[in-house]
Amino acid sequence: MASSCPCGSNRTYQQCCEIAHNNHADVTTPEQLMRSRYSAHVLGLVDYVVNTYHPSCNAEEQREGIAQSIDSDWCKLEVVKAEASSNENEGFVEFNAYFDENGKRYCMTERSRFVKEDGLWYYIDGTFPEDEKEPEQDPRLSQPVSSLKVGRNDPCICGSGKKFKKCCG
Repeated sequence: MASSCPCGSNRTYQQCCEIAHNNHADVTTPEQLMRSRYSAHVLGLVDYVVNTYHPSCNAEEQREGIAQSIDSDWCKLEVVKAEASSNENEGFVEFNAYFDENGKRYCMTERSRFVKEDGLWYYIDGTFPEDEKEPEQDPRLSQPVSSLKVGRNDPCICGSGKKFKKCCG
């Protein structure tokens, strides 16, 4: 039985990303390249990820770091938006990639930029939305309630930013 493609396209791997993994030249859009790169992360295809970086990125020099990234426990991909540029040889794909680490689920959000050169699409760089960072959590909130000691002048545990005595205390 054919397995679903890791990129979440609702097609089988053989009908989807395997085509790109077998021949980079068969990639026709930035979204297809992004999905195939995600699937390569899931499947541990370091060579494919390295080879689909734009040559100016010198990805071969970063092979070890790329391999460590690939070694993550990737769970799910959501394509938020794929958009063309005013230049037909450039495109952008915004996505969320979910992974588990140390028993917690994380989400990496990126807006990737792709360029087409000599008929091949390449990943060149991406931006990570700064405003979507989760606020730092007060470490006391992760303690069991039985050991939670809140002083009257400490910030309230509800997260309101008020002093405990003026809020929930």
